[in-house]
Amino acid sequence: MGTELSPRLRAIVDALPLSNGLRVLEIGCGPGAMARAIAQRIGDGHVLAIDRSAKAIAQARALSQEEIAAGRLSLRQMAAEEFERAPGEAPYDIAVAIRVGALDGRYPEAGRRIRRRLVAALSPQGRLFIDGGDPLREIALDD
Repeated sequence: MGTELSPRLRAIVDALPLSNGLRVLEIGCGPGAMARAIAQRIGDGHVLAIDRSAKAIAQARALSQEEIAAGRLSLRQMAAEEFERAPGEAPYDIAVAIRVGALDGRYPEAGRRIRRRLVAALSPQGRLFIDGGDPLREIALDD
């Protein structure tokens, strides 16, 4: 239900370095189609999908009941620049953000705030991917 991806999002998911057991943070998940596709590819891993929009999170929750019930996906309504791991929450291996203006250069100060939050949220080897490459590009967190 609701798992069809556009060709563009499918190419992005295909390009991510996904493997069994990864913890993935999706920033700006919208209705959750990409989060569900990622959850299907990481076996016993976990996807946390966040979005600042209550409507988007409600749509994602309605369309993702199977993945949520299986423990492969969770959702939070929050702005990326306010993201913090919950107490006891394990770090994430990959963060991915598609069409997030703060990370694609449109809002540089907000982008710096998000990258600082991601340094704390990701494992020491954690990686951040955004759109704008072919189809993705990795951006450094240490600037």
